[in-house]
Amino acid sequence: MTRQANSPSDASAAAHDTYDPSAIEAKWQARWQERRTNETDLAGGANPFYALMMFPYPSAEGLHVGNLFAFTGNDIHGRFQRLRGHTVFEPMGFDAFGIHSENHALKVGEHPMRLIPRNVANFTRQLRRAGLMIDWRYVVDTTHPAYYRWTQWIFVQLFRKGLAYRKEAAVNWCPADKTVLANEQVIAGACERCGTKVEQRFLAQWFFRISEYAERLLKNLDALDWSDTTRTAQRNWIGRSEGAEIRFAIRDAGAPPRHESRITHHEIAVFTTRPDTIFGATYMVLAPEHPLVDRITTPERRASVQAYRDDAMRQDVVARKVNREKTGVFTGAWAVNPANGDDMPVWIADYVLMEYGTGAIMAVPGHDQRDFEFAKTFDLPIVRVIAPEGTAAGAPLPEAFVDDAGAHLVNSGSFDGVPVADAKRAVTEWLAAKGAARPVVNYRLHDWCVSRQRYWGPPIPVIYCDACGPQPVPEHDLPVVLPDVPDFKPDDSGVSPLARHEAWYRAPCPACGGPGRRETDVSDTFLDSAWYFLRYPSADRDDVPFAPEVTRKWLPVTSYIGGNEHAVLHLMYARFITMVLHDMGHLHFEEPFVKFRAHGHIIRDGAKMSKTKGNIVNPDQYFEHWGADAFRMYLMFLGPFQEGGDFRDAGISGVRSFLNRLWLAVTDRRTDGAPDPDVLRKLHQTIRKVGEDTARLGYNTAIAAMMEYMNTLRKGERRPHVEEVRPLVQLVAPYAPHLAEELWERLGYSTSVMDAGWPAFDEALAREDAVQLAVQVNGKLRGTITVARDIAQEAALAAVMAEPQIARFVTGAPRKVVFVPGRLLNLVV
Repeated sequence: MTRQANSPSDASAAAHDTYDPSAIEAKWQARWQERRTNETDLAGGANPFYALMMFPYPSAEGLHVGNLFAFTGNDIHGRFQRLRGHTVFEPMGFDAFGIHSENHALKVGEHPMRLIPRNVANFTRQLRRAGLMIDWRYVVDTTHPAYYRWTQWIFVQLFRKGLAYRKEAAVNWCPADKTVLANEQVIAGACERCGTKVEQRFLAQWFFRISEYAERLLKNLDALDWSDTTRTAQRNWIGRSEGAEIRFAIRDAGAPPRHESRITHHEIAVFTTRPDTIFGATYMVLAPEHPLVDRITTPERRASVQAYRDDAMRQDVVARKVNREKTGVFTGAWAVNPANGDDMPVWIADYVLMEYGTGAIMAVPGHDQRDFEFAKTFDLPIVRVIAPEGTAAGAPLPEAFVDDAGAHLVNSGSFDGVPVADAKRAVTEWLAAKGAARPVVNYRLHDWCVSRQRYWGPPIPVIYCDACGPQPVPEHDLPVVLPDVPDFKPDDSGVSPLARHEAWYRAPCPACGGPGRRETDVSDTFLDSAWYFLRYPSADRDDVPFAPEVTRKWLPVTSYIGGNEHAVLHLMYARFITMVLHDMGHLHFEEPFVKFRAHGHIIRDGAKMSKTKGNIVNPDQYFEHWGADAFRMYLMFLGPFQEGGDFRDAGISGVRSFLNRLWLAVTDRRTDGAPDPDVLRKLHQTIRKVGEDTARLGYNTAIAAMMEYMNTLRKGERRPHVEEVRPLVQLVAPYAPHLAEELWERLGYSTSVMDAGWPAFDEALAREDAVQLAVQVNGKLRGTITVARDIAQEAALAAVMAEPQIARFVTGAPRKVVFVPGRLLNLVV
């Protein structure tokens, strides 16, 4: 620390100053830029700490309080780590591609290429005003060709590794937004953004084979320092289940039952986690879009089957999952149960989905409630094959029996009496020996659809050639620049607006030089955000996506803070992309985020603060009236950072009052004499408390501790000693950095408070001289007394007997005394 002496006249003048946040904050923001205070030495800095915050979508409304709550929490953590001796890198960027930006541009009649840069500039202004410790030299903007050149490069890497492929698939389609929606973007059958009823369509889409990484994505979760809720969300999304794939032969509809000639060459493969219930499978159900439906449906059933399929196509995938009404159509086909040879009618129903398992189920209505309801609706057989101890094999089933604990198999041939826990493996092995099954592991996680039929996104870097097939754009031709076209509005064709611009999409084939056609879909914004953290430290490089030397020093990310709404998709996709790049030799690590913590949400008017709720608050007015420092601290004081809190305007005055008192404490400080031992004790207790709480993101309790110390420091408006107040400025620095810088300068220092280090904690000074001693008589608590910390047993006993309210329970001399120094005295009488 470099210190310059204050003259008496300076101190006298300072005593008459008032705290003016606007002037102080403008001064220090200019000073930080001039002195490059927040610029990180990426090459030479010791003890690197990468403090990452999820980058924002730059909406036209500007930064709102919910954004600032998250960014401030990350900034405090980063500043705290810097004071603890780390070189901290705290970057910022803008997730500016995507449907939100495009829809707003369409709504206001502006082109996103003009609108988005203005939004980014406004966000930047607000972020600077908030006093965040951002190194603005390393900003990324996903809409800039210098960034999405490398997003396209990543696509090309996955294409070459065989992890990118194109196929037709059933997707959720929003007729209003004219685009594909992920299942998570469909709420109660409607688009989460606009509320329009969602349809199902079949479109040719590009996919990434994330399913091949399912087991690895699952196993690695155990070693990550993430909150349990986030890890659980990812485990559930991956959805690992062990079971069997069982094959059911289709019989010729004209052949007699149980006749050898009845078997056709068609088979239905089914994944089940309950192979032990196969003797109770009485019918089969295919997803309406299952490819076998056309081949096995009998002529007389074809019209009704097609009508049902058409109706199912008008439903979205999510609605089909939760639909309580059971509907379906018999195909006219029959399958053969490999366990007992029984014929099973084959139906189609919308509650079976192609996206899970094989798109087909063996229905066991006796032991699955969904199958039970379907069987009751269509009068299909229901057979009990599991029974608890003491229940007859023929006992009726008023509903599906699903309580397997302690149960055994019945009506299951040679497996009767076998406990359910043993039967799963035994039945699978028996069916496998018959050539009808194999044990498999299945995952809920499906391949990632990265195609979007919109305009505002990075063009997918593929050229189609009739002779050579789809070819990746050569790396030296990247980026494929998104053209500035006036007619970017999507239509209902399911084809990207770029397909209307022939001059753009006509391109030579990279392989043979013949005529080719560019892919006109753009990529999902989740791909933009799946690697942005890799780009930050190398944002000043044009020749590589991430420079090896700086990447090896700064990555993986030390600390990642973001919203729990991204606990599944964003984090999963970022982990997947990192694993792929690691496998290809581009990265030295396979997990991108060592530590992740989800922040809470601001509640206003009884609802989470969001644009859709219409309850957002722009922080500009609070910056002007109260100052950024007061507003930062108020947001952190609302409640636990990982839970959030209720936003009320009235609450900010208490935080501002604390900062005013801190200002006066510094300006009224004295240097003569010695600090008060009681105040020093409280100071060191506060240093310990604030340090522990800030490290665990417990900002609200850290602020409360500093306020409590202020009450001790200024009790009776006493003039504090400089040694009592200087450490408090350091404690406040992560929370109110502008004010801390100003007060640090007024304390006589010429360097930034952020380089002053965290105040030293002295355990001896924090120790209380007096303690509360619990007193028991015959094991029953009779009271507490205040005694010296080092009091001996005899003195403690004398002090107890001097307390009439306790002594009255001691009849006669104690037969035994149990003394735990500093904690307990128990008298046995």
